[in-house]
Amino acid sequence: MRLERLTYNKIKVFLTFDDLLERGLTKEDLWQDAPKVQQLFQDMMDEASIELGFEVDGPLAVEVYSLQAQGMVVIVTKEGVHLEDDDDFLDEYIEMQVTVDESLDIFYEFNSFEDVISLSNQLIALEIEGGSLYFFQNHYYLLFQDSDITGRLIDDVIPVLAEFGNSATVTIYRVCEYGKEIMSENAVKQIYTHFIKNQ
Repeated sequence: MRLERLTYNKIKVFLTFDDLLERGLTKEDLWQDAPKVQQLFQDMMDEASIELGFEVDGPLAVEVYSLQAQGMVVIVTKEGVHLEDDDDFLDEYIEMQVTVDESLDIFYEFNSFEDVISLSNQLIALEIEGGSLYFFQNHYYLLFQDSDITGRLIDDVIPVLAEFGNSATVTIYRVCEYGKEIMSENAVKQIYTHFIKNQ
């Protein structure tokens, strides 16, 4: 579980599927209001309080984004309503508005361009040539749309991506808006052609 404060009243929590498995949960369980899910949310809020000083003191808006084969991003926003008396606030009665979305995109972060070059050699062997390449805050990001990777290959591609980088915890929208687009399409093929094939 990784936490990041986005603004004074908003945090982002990235949960890998391993984080869910450790708690005996599946991705599908998150769409239900089960005791295990409530406990997971309470654990997230406890950790956010300790790590980020993010205290739950009113209604919350919770957005859950499922990232294909990578994990979940949970955005928690305090709605700005504060309770007069802390004794009236019970953890089990947190008022939440939950929004759920699922992304079929695959979005990975890399520490260096050399990692992306090495990755391109592996992906070409799997006949993966697509993707878009971005640069943001000293990291490189590869975005694969659903059409870039066929369903049967996803299970083969994710371990290769994880060997060279990490599933991105920053949103695609933030990287697209504040980062620099280096290659808009066929990034893997272009990198392989320029840095490996023609060497």
